[in-house]
Amino acid sequence: MHVRTGHLEAGPGRLFVRVVGTGPALVVLHGGPDLDHQYLLPELDRLAEHCTLAYYDQRGRGRSAQGVVPEDVTLESEMADLDLVREHLGVASVALLGHSWGGVLAMEYAGRHPGRVSHLILMNSAPASGEDAAAYFAHRRSARPPAEREAMAALAGSAAFRAGDPDVDLEYFRLHFRGALHRPELLDAVVPRLRAGWTAAGVLTARAVEERLGEQTWFSPGYDPLPALRRVTSPALVIHGEGDVVPVELARHVADAIPGATFCVLPRCGHFAYLEAPDEVAEQVARLLG
Repeated sequence: MHVRTGHLEAGPGRLFVRVVGTGPALVVLHGGPDLDHQYLLPELDRLAEHCTLAYYDQRGRGRSAQGVVPEDVTLESEMADLDLVREHLGVASVALLGHSWGGVLAMEYAGRHPGRVSHLILMNSAPASGEDAAAYFAHRRSARPPAEREAMAALAGSAAFRAGDPDVDLEYFRLHFRGALHRPELLDAVVPRLRAGWTAAGVLTARAVEERLGEQTWFSPGYDPLPALRRVTSPALVIHGEGDVVPVELARHVADAIPGATFCVLPRCGHFAYLEAPDEVAEQVARLLG
């Protein structure tokens, strides 16, 4: 498949965009928020058999970081950037696929602009509301072995980590995502992608962006995008792993908020469904897009 890449002017910086495939447009919103889209490749490209698949690195992260300082990134700028990508694709409405944190952005956009969303796919979505996020963090703390918590704290307190060393960041991610996959051997497939090509400065910017976006969403009193999702009338799919680190009941809160949404729980699957259950994900998405 032919891959097209380029940049879109966005505020003080530029958004890196990667497009592959033909057919109806589907924009992918990556997780993090301190990551870029590379961890989704090459497996998610399989969806390009059914649509024009557009990935972009969110502002201040990956190849969209040049010229951006953390203060340039807000929830409002995230919404504007997504709208910019939609306009670049030349469509009045677009299908959205949000993975993990990207699911929060997809929910925000769909709740604000339901008429601009043709289809909504939330895959292994992060918790929606501040209340559900608190439940998730408590669950993660209780489920993580004490030795693992201590190792993560030691890494986070090291000078190299505080300086943004990408290799040390990967060591931290390896611990952070341990238990996030049903097949542990796949950890070696996904972790190296999380900081491929990153610099220490990029890591520090992304961390600061993550903190800002957290303050504007989960840690903002009463934050809850779920009521606005009742305005969404387009076909919707909430796809989640049975063994996801985000408890299934939190994903069910999202599915229940979207009128007519299909809720699909994949067995023997964790937080990276596109990697652990590629056939099932492709089948579900193709069915939704029709």
